[in-house]
Amino acid sequence: MLRLTELKLPLDHAPQDLEAAVLERLGVAPADLAGFEIVRRAHDARRKAAILTVYSVDATVTDEAEVLARLAGDLRVLPAPDTGYKPVAHAPSNLTTRPIVIGAGPCGLFAGLILAEMGFRPIILDRGKLVRERTKDTWGLWRRGELNPESNVQFGEGGAGTFSDGKLYSQIKDPRHLGRKVLTEFVLAGAPPEILTEAHPHIGTFRLVTMVESMRAKVEALGGEYRFQSRVEDLLVDTAADGSRRVRGVVLQDGSEIAADQVVLAVGHSARDTFAQMLAAGVFMEAKPFSIGFRIEHPQSWVDRARYGTNAGHPDLGAAAYSLSHHAANGRTAYSFCMCPGGTVVAAASEPGRVVTNGMSQYSRNERNANAGIVVGITPEKDYPGGPLAGVALQRHWEEQAFKAGGGTYAAPGQRVGDFLAGRASTSLGEVIPSYRPGVTPTDLSTCLPDFAIAAIREALPVFARQIPGFDADDAVLTGVETRTSSPVRITRGKDLQSLNTAGLYPAGEGAGYAGGILSAAVDGIKVAEAVAKAIVGG
Repeated sequence: MLRLTELKLPLDHAPQDLEAAVLERLGVAPADLAGFEIVRRAHDARRKAAILTVYSVDATVTDEAEVLARLAGDLRVLPAPDTGYKPVAHAPSNLTTRPIVIGAGPCGLFAGLILAEMGFRPIILDRGKLVRERTKDTWGLWRRGELNPESNVQFGEGGAGTFSDGKLYSQIKDPRHLGRKVLTEFVLAGAPPEILTEAHPHIGTFRLVTMVESMRAKVEALGGEYRFQSRVEDLLVDTAADGSRRVRGVVLQDGSEIAADQVVLAVGHSARDTFAQMLAAGVFMEAKPFSIGFRIEHPQSWVDRARYGTNAGHPDLGAAAYSLSHHAANGRTAYSFCMCPGGTVVAAASEPGRVVTNGMSQYSRNERNANAGIVVGITPEKDYPGGPLAGVALQRHWEEQAFKAGGGTYAAPGQRVGDFLAGRASTSLGEVIPSYRPGVTPTDLSTCLPDFAIAAIREALPVFARQIPGFDADDAVLTGVETRTSSPVRITRGKDLQSLNTAGLYPAGEGAGYAGGILSAAVDGIKVAEAVAKAIVGG
């Protein structure tokens, strides 16, 4: 089979045009083409009036060797890669202890799935609830302003990615095509098949809920075990005479213990109490960079016109997205983060007395507004030099400021962009109706972030308007605060993916500082599961 890339056709091409392009690229007669399948589809919208659809396909021909020899040097025609997943180990029949996975988000889900597929019967612990029960608690905050600290956007089955745009693409290097394994499992669990071919696939919250349930059932059928509302309070660690340390299990909040020689720590970026517990238990960790900012909302129609021109609204294009960045005069970089076309801004707090925002879309992406984080990068050396958990303290401070500015009811502080740029408080909102629930309080957002972040965002918004006309429109809305862009800590691990100073502990995913989004977290879960399996069998 041959992989053909960069097959470019007009947006409104006829179905038969793709086969003609394949034949032309290969230089073969129709009779010599046994078939082909699309493996990737993207759009090139750099020329709005002439948007192209760009394909990669896998084709089967009568004489593959002849074609490859004739087209030698053409990197657009190569042997198709083997993207099938192959287990790295199988559990021994005399398995004495079962590996533990802490966290049932994307990373923990795939760590558990891979371990179950290899026969290791993992125990998956999560502090939150099953995904449907968790959804009810999450709506309790959004509709009634009632926060459950153990069951919310951050905690519970499916992790933070369940209440997001469901984006399934990343910038990670993936030479083993582990991302394909993730997407394939999602399709088997009920995701739309096009996520296997779209360049920027997404699922949306409602579909993610049923998919997570289906994957849990698969893990259980393979011998895995889930225990919800089971918060880990401590590690059981043996310390040898030479000072070396090894995990021997975990302690739950009810005081019960579970023995294990391998523990995967996949707790997500908001498990602040767990970070503190791990630090107290002697696990090595360090502060890492992350970003803070606001959510911004515009009518989706503005973004569609800016990106697609007269092709805005074309059914093949869907709701347009953007990615923006500006290096400000004060040395800070402001950029768009987690852009959600046709979505909503959601309440993402996990601790009482604090306000946090995030973005979410359904699969249809048909809500009125587009939203994105407009955030500023910060570093421990410059902005929070107080130790491994100093970034957590900084997040909490600005989330508390946002809670106060919003009125102390989990309403979020908001401001019209025109007022924000002019340095005056908003007393009302305009044409753009904010989507955040339980509500938005017009105010002055300059009290909700450090001065350097406010200055960088004020400078960036007019610059972004050169690419997206209307981006700095007076009635566009900013909502605060966005503080959970990534984990503020890194639970550092070695080449064997184990903690630097605690053998048997496998820090994983976004919370440990090794992923950023659903796909990369899931891939990291696979890698860590493989490392666990190899350690058990001695591979």
